[in-house]
Amino acid sequence: MESLKAYVVGAYQELLHKVTWPSWAELQSNGVIVFVASAIIGIIVLLMDLASKNVTDVIYKFLMSL
Repeated sequence: MESLKAYVVGAYQELLHKVTWPSWAELQSNGVIVFVASAIIGIIVLLMDLASKNVTDVIYKFLMSL
């Protein structure tokens, strides 16, 4: 039980004294970067989805006309 207590106390001390927390300005700029990257990836996935839908529609129409 002592080892668990030592681990928790050590982890708590590390969080308080050894971890460098970002400033509010850094959090905001990183948040904007994540938002923009997510939007770009979302648009790419949307375009890929629309392209694959169009290709499968063409294939299905061709196969139905046979």
